[in-house]
Amino acid sequence: MKVLVSGASVGGPVLAYWLGRNGHDVTVVERAPAPRRGGQAVDIRGVALTVAARMGILEEVRALRTTMRGMSMVDSAGNELMRDEEATISGGRFDSPDVEIMRDDLNAILVRVSGGARYLYGDSIATLDEDGEVTFESGRQGRYDYVIGADGLHSNVRRLAFDPESRFLHHLGTYVSIFTAGNFLGLDHWQTWFNEGEAGGALFSDRDAGEMRVNLGFRSGVIDYDHRDIDQQKRLVQEHCSAVYEAPRLLEAMWKSDDFYFDAMAQVRMERWTKGRVALVGDAGYCASPMSGQGTSLAMVGAYVLAEELDRDPAAAFERYEERMRPFVAANQALAHENPGQGASPESVERAANSITLD
Repeated sequence: MKVLVSGASVGGPVLAYWLGRNGHDVTVVERAPAPRRGGQAVDIRGVALTVAARMGILEEVRALRTTMRGMSMVDSAGNELMRDEEATISGGRFDSPDVEIMRDDLNAILVRVSGGARYLYGDSIATLDEDGEVTFESGRQGRYDYVIGADGLHSNVRRLAFDPESRFLHHLGTYVSIFTAGNFLGLDHWQTWFNEGEAGGALFSDRDAGEMRVNLGFRSGVIDYDHRDIDQQKRLVQEHCSAVYEAPRLLEAMWKSDDFYFDAMAQVRMERWTKGRVALVGDAGYCASPMSGQGTSLAMVGAYVLAEELDRDPAAAFERYEERMRPFVAANQALAHENPGQGASPESVERAANSITLD
């Protein structure tokens, strides 16, 4: 089969790996000009660890896992309110089999092992019809047996093949930004969390002692902004986060950062993830939001299941994909609502992370 995958973050490269391994011709198109740097720490949990093991990357992933010593919560003046040296909010307990890894580290591994696929960076799908005829923004054209959208919360493929995103996005009342800054606080394998009114965030430094990842967010109703206007997004963060811990230095670093990311905490809920020759994987079809802690695992497992079903019986693949993934997606999306602001219980996370059986 000739397959076009849109999106080169997590689900896209995993799908490319499995389809390529089974002898199919795979092209991955990515709007960004190169693999994206920066990003938050992500978690690989439950059956997603099995996917990683079957790809032969689990030991490498574990070798690059974050090695936090603990976390603290501070007030706006930096006074420590609590400390935990057995777990972190982002990664859970240190004695868990789950793996927390920086998003860009995981992406580098996945792209490398899926090297049999063609990667087209700096391009995107412009038009797509029911026969699999695709025109790219660069002017390229091609015909594909299947087109898979693994292109995130604001999926281009979903917009072209289904309906506008306003029909599917369910806002959870929070916006979040992530960027890299110099480690001017001297954090040493440590996370620092803080809240001030409707705003807050987290700072963490791991292998590179000279830098820290900054997460600044705020609660708000729906904001109309341009998803590609980085300066506008930075102004929104500055407006809402000017009173948080270390705000002057953090905001100064934000304006200098070149890996800034900003978006709403939202879920994607759809009656179908497949239509004609098109299917959606990961956040494009069933984003659970970072509040669930399961976005990466959903993308990895969804890509594995879809590739398996396409290889087994293309005629029945989409129905089987929907049937197998629906309960798993529902269980993991529910985590974002179990205990807003605090996170779901470890028991709920473990149950959701293992709520699907892989053949």
